Amino acid sequence: MPKFNIFLDSSALIAGAISESGAAHVLLNLGESQDIVLTVSELVIIEIERAMAKKVPGNLNDLRSLIRSSNLRIVDNPSKEEVEANLYLINDPNDVPILLTTMKAKVDYLATHNRRHFLDDPKVAEISGLRIGTPGDVLPWLRENL
Repeated sequence: MPKFNIFLDSSALIAGAISESGAAHVLLNLGESQDIVLTVSELVIIEIERAMAKKVPGNLNDLRSLIRSSNLRIVDNPSKEEVEANLYLINDPNDVPILLTTMKAKVDYLATHNRRHFLDDPKVAEISGLRIGTPGDVLPWLRENL
C-alpha cells in the first residue's frame, strides 16, 4: 500500500515541534515511524529556523534533531520566475512558493494553521487541486483512507 504524503507548512511544523500533544506532533511521530511521508520545502526549514532562533534560540538544536528524526522529505523551492507567473493562486504573494512547492510535490494533503490565506479561502484548494486543512483535519482523513 502506498504511503500518504503530507506537506507541512511552517505553522504546522512549528506546532508539532512545540506541542507534544497536538495533531501536528502526531504527524511528526507518524513520519518518524515512516507510516507516512512528510514533505516540506527548503523555505519551510528556513522559516522555522528563523522563527525558533528569534523566539526560543536555546531550542534550535532540539528543532534540528526533531527534523532529522521525522524523516522529512525536503523539496526544492520554486524559481522566482515560477512564483511570479503564479501570483494569482493565492492572495498573499509570500505564500505562493509554499503553494507551488506543495502542488509540484504531488502530496495528498497540505497541513497548515494559516487560516487567513489557506484555510478560510476555499478558492485556494479549488484552484490548486489540493486538500488543505489543519493537522487535526489530516488525522481523521488518514484514518478513513488507511
